[in-house]
Amino acid sequence: MDGQGIIMSIILGGLAGWVAEKIMKANIGLLTNIILGIVGALFLNFILNLLGVYTTPIWYVQFIVAIIGACILIFLWRAIRGRA
Repeated sequence: MDGQGIIMSIILGGLAGWVAEKIMKANIGLLTNIILGIVGALFLNFILNLLGVYTTPIWYVQFIVAIIGACILIFLWRAIRGRA
């Protein structure tokens, strides 16, 4: 997450992971929510940068990117495990 401090990244990551958990109807814990939110934001920012799309470091833009990225990670996890 560009432009965010480590504490704000953890808070936004946790919230984004929680929202993604509710959207995807997954049953995961708090630590997994935080990890999915942070890794999801990093993952989607990386993919968008490869495609030439650069997101702004504003917190609400990064929050939306983190939610979408976490949803993608949950979807990929289910597809790999065969529960999609």
